[in-house]
Amino acid sequence: MWKLRIPVAVNLLLGIPAIVPLFLAWYIMSNGPLAALGWTQQDANENDGILGWLVIAAPVFGLFGLIWGLANVRMRRRTAVRAIRYWMVCTAASIVPFFAIFGLF
Repeated sequence: MWKLRIPVAVNLLLGIPAIVPLFLAWYIMSNGPLAALGWTQQDANENDGILGWLVIAAPVFGLFGLIWGLANVRMRRRTAVRAIRYWMVCTAASIVPFFAIFGLF
């Protein structure tokens, strides 16, 4: 049985391509709903609406989610760690590269 070392390493590596969907999610949220609430300022050039971004982002989210989910379901079966701990640690490990790149730590 595996400990959490291998899944954390794999999720850190999966976190590198996860930068793209996470950035897209932030961009859509900051120029759409969060700007409408007044929490962020909308980009002045972003006046085409949200549908264009969803057409671009939906396949990216779906593809990355499929790869991430299948990899983690397979690794989860081989670990001796409780499910809630496994998913929390792997999710956090996948987000770390995004925060490291954009300096949000």
